[in-house]
Amino acid sequence: MPNSPSSMVNQYRLEEDEEPQDANTKDLFITVDNPESHVTAIETFIMYRVGTKTTRSEFDSSEYEVRRRYQDFLWLRSRLEESHPTLIVHPLPEKFVMKGMVERFNDDFIETRKKALHRFVNKISEHPILSFSQHFKLFLTAQDLASHRKQGPGFLSRMGETVRAVANSVRGLRSRPEEFGVMWEYVEDFSNKISSVDKVTQRIIREQKEHLDELKQYGPTYTQWAGLEEELEEPLKGVAGCVERCSKETEEQIHHLSEVLVPALHEYVLCAETLKAVMRRRDNIQAEFEAKNEALASKKVDQEALQEEVDGLADRVEQANNVLKGDWSRWQDSMRTDLKSAFISTAEKNVEYYEQCLAVWESFLLSQKEEPGEQKEEEDAAS
Repeated sequence: MPNSPSSMVNQYRLEEDEEPQDANTKDLFITVDNPESHVTAIETFIMYRVGTKTTRSEFDSSEYEVRRRYQDFLWLRSRLEESHPTLIVHPLPEKFVMKGMVERFNDDFIETRKKALHRFVNKISEHPILSFSQHFKLFLTAQDLASHRKQGPGFLSRMGETVRAVANSVRGLRSRPEEFGVMWEYVEDFSNKISSVDKVTQRIIREQKEHLDELKQYGPTYTQWAGLEEELEEPLKGVAGCVERCSKETEEQIHHLSEVLVPALHEYVLCAETLKAVMRRRDNIQAEFEAKNEALASKKVDQEALQEEVDGLADRVEQANNVLKGDWSRWQDSMRTDLKSAFISTAEKNVEYYEQCLAVWESFLLSQKEEPGEQKEEEDAAS
């Protein structure tokens, strides 16, 4: 017989294991765990333990343990985006929508959010620039983050940034560099494809859950039937047992898809939106530079003061371009690694699922085969 799917999977695993690991260079280890519910007079929220171990010299200690709520993670991400507008900051899980508030603090939701927050901080810890941010260090080490959260751009400052961004987007770009035009096309295509795969995968899971519900009704029917048919009792009970075992395998496969593939896909649906926001911020910087440069050329303003501003914007555009190009390559490598891992794991689970179900039914068929001697005796008795 040719190689079975299992042997193909094992061979692939061996090839994967041969790849060199870069764990020795890691100097920042972070875990997000131990969620605890906190109730106050005005709200209920979950606090997560964030544990850090590091060998970096800029840290005063090698180990830290702090408590953080979801809003603290939001604060960290917004500060990183403000400090590094053209770096790709990994997305957070969405804030819980109002229509689902009833289930906001159930165990499944808390566990899913905990895993997403863990991935978020570890993606930052692996970033060559963001991991050295002072905001990130504060997030990991400060016992009381509330006082630091109050510091930052004021409302009017943020409003001014928003107004300039809107004005620049309305004005548009004169000429976006070709390489960033290619990036835009890639992001649009990636966003459409990953969103479609995410939606179809979730629909498949819903349909499999419906199938599982029917299987759970199907098996007992054969058991009840076996009680009414004495001559068919054994095969009917055998079918009922097969259906029950296949139901358990189906349940495990649904769980795997929900815990491994769907989170990976949805995470990169959010990443696509992050990429679009980063690209827009890069465009806004260039648009502001072009507008100031045009004003300088019109000779209707204080040229000396404006020239200094234009030179600063030119440097900012160049820096934004270089930073984004470097982060773009790093992000693509990370995305391909993450999705490849999720797809391989799903493929392995699918192979295992169908092999297990196949083995169940093959075993049933073997149990129903009559021995040649028994068959001959039956034929002789009939004659």
